[in-house]
Amino acid sequence: MKKRFKMTNLDCANCAAKMEAAIQKIDGVHDATVSFMAQKLTIDADETRFDEIMKQVSEACRKVDADCVVNY
Repeated sequence: MKKRFKMTNLDCANCAAKMEAAIQKIDGVHDATVSFMAQKLTIDADETRFDEIMKQVSEACRKVDADCVVNY
């Protein structure tokens, strides 16, 4: 399942790259792209575990930038 989410308070392109790398390592994620310019996350993940995966995605983003929020 591929979905797009708005991100809030994503501060820099370097943080976006770190988040993207961390999200792609999460089990069940097929592909992920974090765009600093658009302030968006595009994720393709296992549909049966999508809510659980999104919680892990949120935690991974907060570890990189504590102020960043994924609006899902």
